[in-house]
Amino acid sequence: MHLHILPAGPIETNAYLLTEPARGEAVLIDAPGGAWAEVEPILRKEKCRLVELWLTHGHWDHMQGAAEVVRATGARVRAHAADRPLIETPEVMKRFMLPGQELEPVKVDAWVQPGETISALGLIFEVRHVPGHCPGNVLFYVESARAAFVGDALFAGNVGRTDLPGGDFAVLEKSIRSQIYTLPDATRVFPGHGPATTVGEEKRSNPYVAG
Repeated sequence: MHLHILPAGPIETNAYLLTEPARGEAVLIDAPGGAWAEVEPILRKEKCRLVELWLTHGHWDHMQGAAEVVRATGARVRAHAADRPLIETPEVMKRFMLPGQELEPVKVDAWVQPGETISALGLIFEVRHVPGHCPGNVLFYVESARAAFVGDALFAGNVGRTDLPGGDFAVLEKSIRSQIYTLPDATRVFPGHGPATTVGEEKRSNPYVAG
């Protein structure tokens, strides 16, 4: 599996493109605005078809480019049902968006469940529900690659904001401890913004949720 980290959109939200040229398939985790312009050349170069789009949560900056991606590829969309109102009726986020930004609704093909496993690219991904920043925030963990894509639950040295509707720091802290800090310390954590970190590093040094 090849991992491409593609910050995009007005607030540099990370899109993660996972490609497997041997299979000719790819998965995209989150689709900020303008992501398709970054994704398309990589798919063409590696001769891969985008088969799945996974949304870690429904906040506008993570799904602003989703409709464009789906139109271009027909990718199957997965997300957590707790964020269904944000994904299907994104106008509810209008007052939290930057001025001049537009957002289209996206049809979700499969609502993920905590503990569910998804087979993709010859790998098994585990879904874990990590609410607190957003009711439907999930992470996608692939044990064989020692990697977890966590949305905005946890960052390097920080945690997701909890002052937006549906946010709750106590819930987020519990989620991080039970769903992220229980992963092996060597697991690489790929957040929705900023650089990657590891579970062990955040347990040792994160000032908001200590291990």
